[in-house]
Amino acid sequence: MTVSKNAFLGTGTRLAAAYAPARPATPPQPTKPVLSAWQRWEMGTLEEDATPPQREVEAANAQRIDPAALAREAELERLRLEARAAGLAEGRREGWAQGHAEGRTAGLAAGLAAASAHAEQLRALAATLPDALRRAENELADAILTLALDVARQVVHRTLRAEPEWVLPLVQDLLHAEPALQGEPRLLLHPDDAALVKNSLGNELQIAGWQVRADDTLARGGCRVQSTSGEMDASLETRWKSVTAALHRDVDAI
Repeated sequence: MTVSKNAFLGTGTRLAAAYAPARPATPPQPTKPVLSAWQRWEMGTLEEDATPPQREVEAANAQRIDPAALAREAELERLRLEARAAGLAEGRREGWAQGHAEGRTAGLAAGLAAASAHAEQLRALAATLPDALRRAENELADAILTLALDVARQVVHRTLRAEPEWVLPLVQDLLHAEPALQGEPRLLLHPDDAALVKNSLGNELQIAGWQVRADDTLARGGCRVQSTSGEMDASLETRWKSVTAALHRDVDAI
């Protein structure tokens, strides 16, 4: 007998259903009401309004801060700043005053030390001043005397060159000097002065027995007399030394 495939499948299905274990009954699900489009929009808006955004929460929390507490904190901060500024200003004033006092003390000490050193130098100078003045006076006197002798020497030389007859009074003084020279005195003169004396005093010298001799080692204006009884030196060099010796000066020959 031919059984169709569909009939066999249907019989199997019915047998599986008959012998399958029983399942617990599923409770009925509540059915959602069918809402219109306006109702769905209105509900969403209410739900969104029910959950405030984060910014609004933070703003609300900020509004709940106590203004008095904020004022006290601001006042405390102001007081701290003022105290800090006052402390800095006071520290600067005290530091300046201390530095000024220390600098003044150091300056006074340095000034006193310098003044003492200068006073000591002045005392030492005052102690040596009399001796220095005496030395200066002596040096000045010596300088003036040296200058005067130099001037006199130049005047003598110029005078003898301009007026060589100045030697004649000198020879006459020697001729009449006492005691008189014995023997045959010899009168030594510069060659130019010897000629002048012979022409002017030749007769007197001849009567006295004096002889005139030329000596080129003698300077003009001076003479020397030699005899067996002695010698008289009237040379210009010797007379100049006598003058300087009287002035306590040792100078070069004229």
